[in-house]
Amino acid sequence: MKRILHLFRSSSATRLGPLEQQLLQALWSRGNGTVRELLDVAGADGRHKVAYTTVMTTLDRLYKKRLLDRLAEGRAFRYWPRQSERELQQAAASEAIEQLLDSGTATALPLSYLVEAITARDAQLLDELQQLVERKRDELKKRESGKGSLGAVSPGKKETA
Repeated sequence: MKRILHLFRSSSATRLGPLEQQLLQALWSRGNGTVRELLDVAGADGRHKVAYTTVMTTLDRLYKKRLLDRLAEGRAFRYWPRQSERELQQAAASEAIEQLLDSGTATALPLSYLVEAITARDAQLLDELQQLVERKRDELKKRESGKGSLGAVSPGKKETA
């Protein structure tokens, strides 16, 4: 999980610090929480006690980064994640890949880095990547072949399923 959240450190809008990561992880496991309820999580490392206002500010930053939602509950807010852990992982990976693709002069070069990294880690993952690419290619072909028959719809008329 930390490796995925680390991907978010690349852009200033989504950069997550250690306390932000810790509180986000706690909210995923709890579902929701207030500053007071999450205060014990923030000091769980035992190294130092984290102030109430530090947790409050950190949750507010996560809210402003659109990673949390909140609802007033008396004089406090109750926070909960806007995305599941998996959705955030997918967004982080997509952002990192977009940056990788934007970094090269030729599209094939950054993609070759991805293939090399996958190969070095696990050949099985390379096989899975190939299957995913083939599946997506088939989906695109089906979509393209379906467009030819839908082209006869008149402008202004809605299609019915």
